[in-house]
Amino acid sequence: MNARSAAIGTTAFAAVPATMGGAIPWLVGASARGAWTPSTAGAVAGWLLVALGLAGLAAAFVRFARDGLGTPSPTNPTEHLVVTGPYRYVRNPMYVAVLAVIVGQALLWRSVAVLAYAVLFVVAVTAFVALYEEPTLRAAH
Repeated sequence: MNARSAAIGTTAFAAVPATMGGAIPWLVGASARGAWTPSTAGAVAGWLLVALGLAGLAAAFVRFARDGLGTPSPTNPTEHLVVTGPYRYVRNPMYVAVLAVIVGQALLWRSVAVLAYAVLFVVAVTAFVALYEEPTLRAAH
């Protein structure tokens, strides 16, 4: 896959983390906001987690398109194993980034429901990694 196609595919795949890290927490937390007393520290931590999560997600996406010549989508994977940038330090930086965005929103909205969703997200991602991603990577690399 050429770099242009990889960039286009990666941009299109951004809808998945946008849904998991943005739309679903918004819907889950819409009716349950304000579950605890607001604090400046909580708001600052929330915004910081959201900003760092979005930056981390963008960095991971760029690495997949530029270094891996592919997309984050399992239907159009990278041609090369990506082990640079955030992948040098974290095994699954996209999942960590989305989790940071979810927890950041939970802090901003003071939502126990969004924190519970974050736990479900971790369980689902852990199962996906163990049952699909790791066996697929072992077979390919």
